[in-house]
Amino acid sequence: MSRTNFQELLDAGVHFGHLARKWNPKMAPYIFDQKNGIHIIDLHKTIVKIDEAAEEMKMLAKSGRKILFVATKKQAKDIVSEKATAVGMPSVTERWAGGMLTNFPTIRKAIKKMGTIDKMKEDGTFDKLAKRERLQVDRQRAKLEKNLGSIRDMSRLPSAIFVIDIQKEANAVKEANRLNIPVFAMVDTCCDPTTIDYVIPANDDAAKSIECIMNILCGAIAEGLEERKLEKDKEAAAEETSDTEAKAATRKLRSRKGAKAEDAPEAAPVEEPKAE
Repeated sequence: MSRTNFQELLDAGVHFGHLARKWNPKMAPYIFDQKNGIHIIDLHKTIVKIDEAAEEMKMLAKSGRKILFVATKKQAKDIVSEKATAVGMPSVTERWAGGMLTNFPTIRKAIKKMGTIDKMKEDGTFDKLAKRERLQVDRQRAKLEKNLGSIRDMSRLPSAIFVIDIQKEANAVKEANRLNIPVFAMVDTCCDPTTIDYVIPANDDAAKSIECIMNILCGAIAEGLEERKLEKDKEAAAEETSDTEAKAATRKLRSRKGAKAEDAPEAAPVEEPKAE
């Protein structure tokens, strides 16, 4: 059953593509028509692709994996940051640092540096620094927070990335492709979809279109997380029941042994041999 509503996509302007003269012929299968020099995306195909992507994202979330959301364009960054944070997923909305995936150990060192500075402020070491040094450390911390703050809890490479505007985020897509990390993306009519694993043909410029797609995908992730929680609760309850039953069985066995010991006849006294 589809989780996507045709009218919602239409109202959000998801069907508006780019200027026809700037189109990429590889997007032809997803184009319905042309109107006033602008390509119109076939929303029926968009719905199929959104549902496919949403189901896959749900399964990733259910298995406890992370999806990194990447969107640095002005009209997308705030929406993506808010929606991704709401479902506990990391996001990059300021600037894609080169090597964020392919040189992940270095990125982890920068994140660790943030933690070190925070610790300095907590234990009072920061206050002992000279005023100029404090300013330098604060600036460094602010810069790291701006570029890496949303991925500070990402201890390992993501299992997938979601991208808005694959032309603007070309470096992120290249790094993911190089590491065989699946790429989900909103792909407009001017883009090449061949580097994307899960193509969602859609208008990637309008805030309403971006928000509409994000709502559907993050809703699917939330479902996956909820199912994961329910399964864990069920397993914990089953373990608790099993443990209780085991303890009851042990007590029963002990009581039986005790009863047998009480019912056992006393051993006859052994007579000592008389001396001749």
